[in-house]
Amino acid sequence: MPDPIHYIERTRRWYAALGYETAYKWADHCSEPVPFTPLRKPLSQTRVAIITTAALFDPDKGDQGPGAAYNGGAKFFSIYRHPATESADTRISHIAYDRDNTAATDQRTWLPLKALHNAYSAGRIGETERYFYGLPTNRSQRVTRDVYAPQLLTMLKGDNVDAVILMPNCPVCHQSVTLVARHLEARTIPTVIMGCAKDIVERAGAPRFVFSDFPLGNSAGKPHDPQSQADKLSLALDLLETAERSETVQSPQVWDLSQRWKEDYSNPDRFTAEELSVRRREFDTQKAAVRN
Repeated sequence: MPDPIHYIERTRRWYAALGYETAYKWADHCSEPVPFTPLRKPLSQTRVAIITTAALFDPDKGDQGPGAAYNGGAKFFSIYRHPATESADTRISHIAYDRDNTAATDQRTWLPLKALHNAYSAGRIGETERYFYGLPTNRSQRVTRDVYAPQLLTMLKGDNVDAVILMPNCPVCHQSVTLVARHLEARTIPTVIMGCAKDIVERAGAPRFVFSDFPLGNSAGKPHDPQSQADKLSLALDLLETAERSETVQSPQVWDLSQRWKEDYSNPDRFTAEELSVRRREFDTQKAAVRN
């Protein structure tokens, strides 16, 4: 398999090129034991729920549709719970997914409700939870660990959820869901992360991880490709069912045989100094919008 993007190094170089002098310190639990809870009953009797970093669509928050530019105003800052119907409308314009190689036209690539409902219909899982849950993307590891993770645990316990699939999108999303997964596993809820940023998830110490070497924003499969999406979910359910300890498995699916997409994401070598200056101004404008 070709090497995946090293997102920690890539994003450090990107922000340094934009002129930010202090490098972000990513979560690192490599030297610590990984919390792990085995599935307590057969998967065919297990109630499975999804946690996503996607935002519920809000028509008052600007362009959030396919191909939308980064929209910091669409961020959310509180845990949410929403009915797990296929009509649910989530968007990822508020985060740094790979806009060069995917346009966010199919929410089933970041929210696999359809695939999960099909797994239930086929008898693969015992029950789909009535709700899915939203996890804010927050650079503060403390807030994620000490505020969001306990809130999610309370919701999941109250809803009698047996196991959780976590769906990140941007680099920080991958860190956030891993910190939450560790919290849940330490408190007897098995988890599996479906993601695309291998270095971030493994550094943060994920209990179970299905790695897809795809552009960010496509953790659940290729857009408009139900078979790809079904196969990705099946791999996650297999890992949830069979893992006996912390484990990463890699999806065999390939996004693009050329692998050229890996050159695009936050790569300062592909921009002139003037273009980087424009990106810096845009980024500062978006940060101000989020604060307001």
